[in-house]
Parts: sequence; structure tokens; C-alpha cells
Amino acid sequence: MSAYTKSMQELIECFKKMPGIGAKTAERMAFHVLKASSEDMIKFSSVIRKVKEEVRFCKICGNLSEAETCSICNDQRRDKTIVCVVEEPTDLILIEKSGRYKGVYHVLFGVISPLDGIGPEELRIKELLARIKQDKVKEIILAMDSNAEGETTALYLSENIQPLKIKISRIAYGIPVGGNLDYIDQATLIRALEGRLPVAK
Repeated sequence: MSAYTKSMQELIECFKKMPGIGAKTAERMAFHVLKASSEDMIKFSSVIRKVKEEVRFCKICGNLSEAETCSICNDQRRDKTIVCVVEEPTDLILIEKSGRYKGVYHVLFGVISPLDGIGPEELRIKELLARIKQDKVKEIILAMDSNAEGETTALYLSENIQPLKIKISRIAYGIPVGGNLDYIDQATLIRALEGRLPVAK
């Protein structure tokens, strides 16, 4: 039998569903909510509701946006002939923080992972191929994580893009094998972008 009230237990369970949140952290977060002022928690719940209601994914690239298209796709200063392909919007945000990349993006929303039942059809690969033709793209930068799933996805993409006769490069291995973009420092990320290498044909 739980020592918590029903509502506190429900709140703890909700926090535990968040990525990287264990039981102890969930308990601390629940107690923080309990101790915080009503004004802070009303604002907090309002922001959560606003995000759920207003934030969507850009219809062109898949970035976070509060309109049909995101600020990056709408920026006329960006080079739309260079497209950096990433797994998730969080990877896009990390690359943007480097301040060095001036092209645009394409979010796949995952990687090819047969063990998890994710094939090419579940990713935004058809949309990418359509963009390459429509926007007269000159270069594709593959910026998947350097793990087995990321490498498989990069290989699949390169095989499908090569017939279109455009440059394909892979983010350079300043990122350690098996590492995730989430944990890479900005200096390493900048070196990886600037040192990207062509994909062997």
C-alpha cells in the first residue's frame, strides 16, 4: 500500500513516464509541485497546455513550429540547396546551437531499426526524395548518430539518393562511435560538421 495520497501517486507516475526520470526523481518533482506557489503551478500547467495546443511540426522539414512552416524554412538567407538530414528535432536544435550551419534540415523522426519494427516506410524518406527534386538540392548531409541503426539509415539513404546525382556527405566522426548527439559538446559538433566527408560510391 502506498504512503502517498492517490493524487500524489498519480503525479509521481506521470513524471516517471518522462524519459530519464526514475522513481526517486519523480518523487522529488512531485514534492516540488506540492511546495511551489499556486501562481507558479498555474503558469506551468498553462505553458504545458499551450505547447500541446500550438506547437506542431513544420510541414516542410519536421522542425518544431507554431505555424505550418518553421522559421528556418521561412528564412530567405538559408541555403535551401544544402539539406542536413537528422533523426529528431532535438538533433536539429543542437546543430543550430553551433551557429555554423546555414543550410536547411530534414527530420526523419527516427532511424531504420528492424528489431523495433521501424522500416524505411515509417520514416520521412519519400518526403526527402521529393524535396531533393523540387528544391534542386545540391548536397545532402547525413547527420545520424554513429550507432548501428544510424549507419544503416545513412547507408539506405545514400543508396537511394545517389541516382539523383547530387553530393552526399556524412557528418564527420568527431562524434564517437556509439555516441548520441544529445551528449556531444558544441566544439566537437562544429568540427564534425565542418569536417564532413563524401559518402563512398
